[in-house]
Formats: sequence, C-alpha cells, structure tokens
Amino acid sequence: MSMNIPAVDAYRLAQDQYAALGVDTEAAMARLDTIPISLNCWQGDDVRGFEQPERALSGGIAAIGNYPGRARTADELRADLELAMRLIPGPCRLNLHAIYLESERPVERNAIRPEHFSRWVDWAGHLGLGLDFNPTCFSHPLSEDGMTLAHPDASVRRFWIEHCQASRKVSEHFGRTLGTPSIMDIWVPDGSKDLVFDRTAPRRRLLEALDAVLAERIDPAFHRDAVEGKLFGIGAESYTVGSNEFYLAYAVSRGILLCLDSGHFHPTEAVSDKLSAVLPFVGEILLHVSRPVRWDSDHVVLLDDETQAIASEVVRGGAPERIHIGLDFFDASINRIAAWAIGTRNMRKALLRALLEPASLLSAAENSGDNTGRLAILEETKSLPWAAVWDRYCLAREAPVGLQWLDRVRAYERTDTLARTPR
Repeated sequence: MSMNIPAVDAYRLAQDQYAALGVDTEAAMARLDTIPISLNCWQGDDVRGFEQPERALSGGIAAIGNYPGRARTADELRADLELAMRLIPGPCRLNLHAIYLESERPVERNAIRPEHFSRWVDWAGHLGLGLDFNPTCFSHPLSEDGMTLAHPDASVRRFWIEHCQASRKVSEHFGRTLGTPSIMDIWVPDGSKDLVFDRTAPRRRLLEALDAVLAERIDPAFHRDAVEGKLFGIGAESYTVGSNEFYLAYAVSRGILLCLDSGHFHPTEAVSDKLSAVLPFVGEILLHVSRPVRWDSDHVVLLDDETQAIASEVVRGGAPERIHIGLDFFDASINRIAAWAIGTRNMRKALLRALLEPASLLSAAENSGDNTGRLAILEETKSLPWAAVWDRYCLAREAPVGLQWLDRVRAYERTDTLARTPR
C-alpha cells in the first residue's frame, strides 16, 4: 500500500475521514456487495464461440490483436473465467452468447435448446453465479448482407426470429435453474454501409419481427428481455435500423428493458446522463460498460471520468437494483484474463467511490442553493482515501490487493495459456 502503512491502519484512518463527512464505509462496502457485475464471456476467446470457432467474425464485430493464449474450448474458457473471478472482489455474473453452446453435433441457431448449455448451467450453479444471455445475430451466412430481423426476405427474417425465440427459452431455463433472472439482450447489426432510399420499411420489419420474438410471455422472475441500439457499426456507417431512438421507443411501449451501451453513441454523448432521463419511463435498464476510442472499438474499461460518472449515476439515482451492469469489450491485444480483471475491478472501484460520496452533504448544499459548497465538496471527495477502503474491501473478500492479481495472471500464463496453440 501507499505510504507503507499497514492496510488495517490505513483503513482506520480512511474510515475516520469518511465518518467526519457522514459516510459509513462499512455500509458502503456492504451495499457494494449487492451490486453484481456480469462479465462478458467473449473477452476470453475473441468472440469465436464453439459453434464454428473457425468462422470469420462479421456483422460489425472485430477483435483486434493476436496475443497468445485465447481459450479454445469451453473448459478452457471456464477455467480462465474462474481465475478472473478470483481476482475480482464482489459478486459476479456471466453473460453468454448463443455461439457458446456445447454440442457433439452441429446445431443451427434457430434450433438451440437449454440442453446445449447444460455444462454452463452446472458450472454456474456450482459457483453460485447467475447467467445472462444473448442471441448471436452476426457471424453467420444469413447475416452476411448486413440484415437479420429487418431482412427483406421473409424466410431469412423468420430464421432470426426463431433464433431469438429459442434464445428466450434458453434464458428462461437459466433463470429457473439458477434462481436468478437471466437478462437477455437483443442486438442486431442491421444497417447499410452506404446511403439508403427507404429508412422506414426496414424499421417496420424490425418492429414486427421483435413483436413476434416477444409474443410469448415469460415470467420476469426467470427471464427479462432487453433491446440494444447503436449509432453506427462497421459496415453500417450510413444507416442503422435499430437506432437508439427506435429502441428507446420500443422498450417504453413494450415494457421491456433498454440496453445502453457506452460505446454506441456519438463521442460527445454521455451514457451517464441518459440514465436519469430514461429511468422514469422504463422499469429497468441494462448497462453495457465499454470504452470507445473514436468509435465503438470495445476497449477495456478504465477508471476514467465516464466510467465514474456512470457508477455515480447508478448510485445517486437511488435504484441500483433497476440497473443491471454488464461489461462489453473484447481486446485481443493483451492478456485476456488481465483484461477481465482490469475492466471489472475498475467498474467496481467506480461503484465504491460513488457509494463513498457524502450524499447528505451534497444534497443539502444543492437543495439550499449553495453551489459553492456543492462544488467544493465534489472536488474534495476526489482526494479522499477511497483506495484504502478499496484495499480493505479486497482483503475482506479474499481478492488480491494492488497488483498482486497481475502476478497470479502471469503465473497462470506461464503454466497454462502460453501452452495453447491456435485452432
């Protein structure tokens, strides 16, 4: 730790400083334990999955880099995830895509069944994890022309409707078996690289297709639907059918979750500001926390201003149980387990910092019109010893403190991942 002060002494000093501002650090850490983060399975294998892992990525998906050691099998991916979760304090979930099924025989996407994910469910149950799910509407021969649920060909559209319907059944099974609702997010790459003449017809087809997907009611105690918009994508630079406006209206009108991905907006837009704007109209929000660099490039989450702003809005809004936090990045240029550890620890650090804000003082200053005091308190909190509380949180949850986690990743790399050869 900094200043060579034993962790327990540093924490006691921090505890006193926060108490002077009316903040109970023990209560903040206990509250943090109620906010799970859903790890993105696709970071571990560069979004290849196990359907046909040799198939090239398409549909606006690109994993950049060739760092050695990607998971080649589901067993390797689960082992990598177990290590990552041991490095991350606090509760985790796992977010699966449909292409991560396990089957001895080829299975078409519109024919996936819960049994194709039985080993994932058994593994999650053993570890006490919840599972979330996503239909995989990309990297498939029937998505190569850039359209799926909005496709002009009714037979192609029907295939993707059936895939999403089958995915809902898988998601429901996750929730029933594991005792925690599975959040299923629908994202499609539908759009056009160049100018289109008719923007209306594809959106009508998408609306009708989504209604067909959601026609069967599923108990929200087991499964919840979300839709995810986007500003543009690779190969859809000029027109995205499922824009953020489209899905906001759809989610509100159909009473389902809206997914806000921090990489799916214009660089000058802030997802943090959108949370309080949307929550009065939707019951729940799914967050995909990512880091865009000039475009939706899915970089590892940093403890930067926007990540902190998102976490602060989750906490300040007073309803973190209505916001489901997931991560969405896939960086193949660095150690993939380290990417999980860095990104997830940063998200949890941001949540802890938000929970350590002197909310009563800030509310009192704002409500009384004391803008000077509000700004002074906000700025002063940035230099409070939150890191000592974070170290205490890690120690109490048996997670590595400081860079100790990196030593474990490098040891695992030497004994396991570097021995893997590409398949």
